[in-house]
Amino acid sequence: MVKKILFLLALFSVTALAEHLLKDQNSAIFGKDLLLNIAQYDKEGSLHLGALFTFLQGKVFVKAFLAITFGVPLAFLIHYLIIGPMVFSHDRKKIYVFNLFHRIVHWWAGVSFVVLVPTGLIMVFASSFGGGEFVIICKQLHFAATFVFAIAVLPMFFMWVKDMFLALADIKWLMIVGGYLSKEKKPVPAHKFNAGQKTWFWAATLGGIFMIITGLSMSFQDFHVKFLQDYGISQIDFLRACAILHNVLGMYIVALFFVHLYMSIFAIKGAVHSMISGYKEEEEVEILHSLYYKDLKEKKVI
Repeated sequence: MVKKILFLLALFSVTALAEHLLKDQNSAIFGKDLLLNIAQYDKEGSLHLGALFTFLQGKVFVKAFLAITFGVPLAFLIHYLIIGPMVFSHDRKKIYVFNLFHRIVHWWAGVSFVVLVPTGLIMVFASSFGGGEFVIICKQLHFAATFVFAIAVLPMFFMWVKDMFLALADIKWLMIVGGYLSKEKKPVPAHKFNAGQKTWFWAATLGGIFMIITGLSMSFQDFHVKFLQDYGISQIDFLRACAILHNVLGMYIVALFFVHLYMSIFAIKGAVHSMISGYKEEEEVEILHSLYYKDLKEKKVI
């Protein structure tokens, strides 16, 4: 445990130092060419994002994140109180679903999200926390956790992508909201992963890759991408586009992250253990992944 803590502290320190050192002190954005660059903003070829960025940053993003941060958990609290969790028998066979590699990659990404989401929200609501050292530490933790997540995102994408394309059953799943609005345990049309899990997968992987790119762009700020220059797009417009995309994707990912937590910890009793042991209860698979269960029976796996 001590070694793990020391490793995390070292990672935090190195990434924070890298963030500081990799910013050119003779920056074309903040240094000698500042006025020249400002004069070029919003000219022909520009993305003209100034007014939109100012409006979103000043009027929309904080309110939207606030609605998601409190609204989504409130909806789940109401669901839990009215519908309650699904409980499945533990007396039947257990079905091996996730191998060790799946579980390691999942938890690696999961731990990084546990840091990224709260620190990201603190940065959004920085003024409410009074700014200062606490917000700066959260920013550095967010920066460090980005690299932790980056290690997991491609393995996670390639190990599950073949199972994550939408199928006809997913439309049926969406029409009945996965059966979560009923207290009855009826077989739900879903393969190994249901439509909700697939939605979260694409948000966490492809969305996560865009979050990494836009987040690091905003962190390093002063760098040059030739094709942007070829199209006459100024660095400030590129960074504004990154900020808009990062915030919009961030809302989507935060909302789905709350959904993922609720489903795995509260909505299905014991579901989180499948990512610890690799096994799901047979009744859970039979009900919530009925098509996958049928395939396993046909292949005589069970």
